[in-house]
Amino acid sequence: MMRCLIYVLAAGLLLNGCTKKNDVTSATEIRIGQFGSMTGGEATFGQSTDKGIRLAIDAKNAAGGVKGKKLVLLTQDNQGKPEEAAAVVKKLITQDGVVAILGEVASTRSLAAAPIAQQYKVPMVSPSSTNPKVTQVGDYIFRVCFIDPFQGPVMAKFASENLKLKKVAVLKDLKSDYSLGLSEFFVKKFKELGGTIVAEQTFQTGDSDFKAQLTQIRSTNPDAIFIPAYYTEVGLIARQARQLGLKAVLLGGDGWDSPKLFEIGQAAIQGAYFSNHYASESPNPATQKFITDYKAKFNETPDGLSAAGYDAAMILIDALERAPELTPKAIRDELAKTSGFDGATGKITINSERNADKDAFIVKVEGKALKFVTLLGP
Repeated sequence: MMRCLIYVLAAGLLLNGCTKKNDVTSATEIRIGQFGSMTGGEATFGQSTDKGIRLAIDAKNAAGGVKGKKLVLLTQDNQGKPEEAAAVVKKLITQDGVVAILGEVASTRSLAAAPIAQQYKVPMVSPSSTNPKVTQVGDYIFRVCFIDPFQGPVMAKFASENLKLKKVAVLKDLKSDYSLGLSEFFVKKFKELGGTIVAEQTFQTGDSDFKAQLTQIRSTNPDAIFIPAYYTEVGLIARQARQLGLKAVLLGGDGWDSPKLFEIGQAAIQGAYFSNHYASESPNPATQKFITDYKAKFNETPDGLSAAGYDAAMILIDALERAPELTPKAIRDELAKTSGFDGATGKITINSERNADKDAFIVKVEGKALKFVTLLGP
């Protein structure tokens, strides 16, 4: 009898250990997962986003939490690797019992993780993955940023109408869904506006020598070079372009936004323009409050990734407060209803494709700061 009882208890423990945890009904806490590149080649993306998210969650907890429960943030480092992104999201869901997930910044890593969240029907909110395919994974996948079919044409319009550029070369990353998508939409719109794409060159994530591609681009005498890539490669490209005597205007997207851009690009990046999620000079009261609170907590000026992370967390918190019950399905439904949310990056409405309808900021690199130039809508 005792041996049988031991077997029954052991079997029960085994089954309990293999069952997906569900802490949603906890009397004291609500678990939220976060995954990001806290280390690796784009570590500033994850670190900046994490600070924005923690600012939002810590402030909410200080005010009493949600429905009397404390928000618990469980963060996983995916090291900038898509395969790690998928693995840590599965862990957050099946082992840690999170009710929702915040992440990722890079579209390639969001695309690796989104099918896992969709499979388990746990809402995932990306702060700043802009490739359109991310939310197409399924109805539990959201984002609080604009998408590349909007960002690409915005930069094309700015290049053509504001800067009066006629000839543009493109240098894109073959290993990045973000880069390929953004370049495609930029090229299409720039041609529609009467511009000419004089060259399209490629590289791969991790490359450090771009002289061959830039030499080919130099032979076409472009007015500008559009570089839809992340800050690590962008800074090196800028320096090598200037070393080769290229005086073309440098243009890019939100993947440029990092304090490391100034450090890597140095003088070569000065005067460049890119589209971004926010500008610190925005007169929006919500933006200025975010900046004040962020500086008080971290003693530094936030970048666009911090602001986007903050908005992702705040929109999720808003959905948690409105949800009739703290289940993934109820939270998903409230996320889908988000309309006119006044965030650090501006007014945000989640549309029927679970993307954010919002404007884009165009900023110019001046010294170690980003100068607000203009705000462009659809």
